[in-house]
Amino acid sequence: MENFGLIYPMAAMVLLTCTVLAALFRARTRSVAAGQVSGSYFRTYRGAEEPDASIQLSRHFANIFEAPTLFYVVCLAAMIVNQTAWQFHLLAWAYVLLRAAHAHIHIGENRLRPRILVYFTSWIVLVLMWLYVTAAVFFSN
Repeated sequence: MENFGLIYPMAAMVLLTCTVLAALFRARTRSVAAGQVSGSYFRTYRGAEEPDASIQLSRHFANIFEAPTLFYVVCLAAMIVNQTAWQFHLLAWAYVLLRAAHAHIHIGENRLRPRILVYFTSWIVLVLMWLYVTAAVFFSN
């Protein structure tokens, strides 16, 4: 059953994604209720300008489907090839925490320097995860 322990950091990433989606939905409905944009704008995203808070969340929501897809794949690959040692779990949880920190910074004050630092660090962790699994497969043959 240890082999399936990576489901927990993967589920945490899904929860983070759902949280960002809920915040995006809330921001968009508030912008419509406040008269900042018409509800019909969201049909084609034309004819008006989306409020900044909604744009920021929308961009983060799109971002959370970019690099994290590689996270899901490497976790699944690690489970398939049975390379789920505690070190890999540590990397997986570090990635999730870094992505949560990135979301907090991006959606919050959106300060560029810490946002870039956390984002870049999450990429380093992701690359280390891929190197770990690739090396484990390479050296097992």
